[in-house]
Amino acid sequence: MTPTRTPRPDGTGLALLLVTTIGWGLNWPAMKLLLAEWPVLTTRASAGVVGLAVLLAVTMARRESLAVPWSLWPRLVLTSLLNVTAWMGLASFSLLWLSAAEATIVCYTMPVWAALMAWAILGEKPGPARIAGLLLALSGLALLVLGRGVAVGLEKAPGVAFGLGSAILFSLGTVVTKRWPLGLPPTCATVWQVGLGILPLGLLAAAFDHPDIARLSMLDWALLAYGGVFALGLCYLSWFAALRRLPASLASLGTLITPMVGVASAAFFLGEPFGWREATAMGLTLSGVGLALRG
Repeated sequence: MTPTRTPRPDGTGLALLLVTTIGWGLNWPAMKLLLAEWPVLTTRASAGVVGLAVLLAVTMARRESLAVPWSLWPRLVLTSLLNVTAWMGLASFSLLWLSAAEATIVCYTMPVWAALMAWAILGEKPGPARIAGLLLALSGLALLVLGRGVAVGLEKAPGVAFGLGSAILFSLGTVVTKRWPLGLPPTCATVWQVGLGILPLGLLAAAFDHPDIARLSMLDWALLAYGGVFALGLCYLSWFAALRRLPASLASLGTLITPMVGVASAAFFLGEPFGWREATAMGLTLSGVGLALRG
């Protein structure tokens, strides 16, 4: 009897996944630099508009339809608020209190919270691996926040709250999409979610922010273009393309490269400290996330 061979992962899919995760990881230190010059809402809304323009251009080049049935609009608005508005807004606010490395680690606990919400909403009871993953991730967060003392931890508490809020709401959006799928083509769904998701950020920015365009240097403009064109536009397209070629479990585990790139690039470009505390916290958190995904 001939043994069954395990199919090899698609090489193009792996390359697309690598490009996506590196692109997303590098955006964290870029956002940290931009937020030193511009308000959060203005920065994220501006990058979102650029990313939306890229996605629309790709959609028109492919001549894909953007039609959405009326029955899907409530679901589309809800997922846009959870997957884009909450994620982009709250995760960015966390950078006002946390370093780029710390914010990356906190926000990428998403799969752990998704596992818990899948239990509550989808009835997917977590096994020992997911429970162990949750405990590992929480221990990593505790070390990250309290490793330099309770006083420093309390100073960072607002940033941790924003980061966890973004991760939890994004996870809720993932589970809601799983429970009530949109059934739209990936590019169409991305265009509408980005467009609807950045709309509240843009309206809030217009109402409360007073950005000074003169404050932006050429580097700042380049970082803003990078966040819009690459991190939000092209990386989302490469992510969906990778999902079409790879098993979902492999693609999800591949996203663990993103916080590693974020932490490493923050240390390299911003000079953020990366000692035993950061390394141990990242190891515990990512191990927990990996267990949750495999479980």
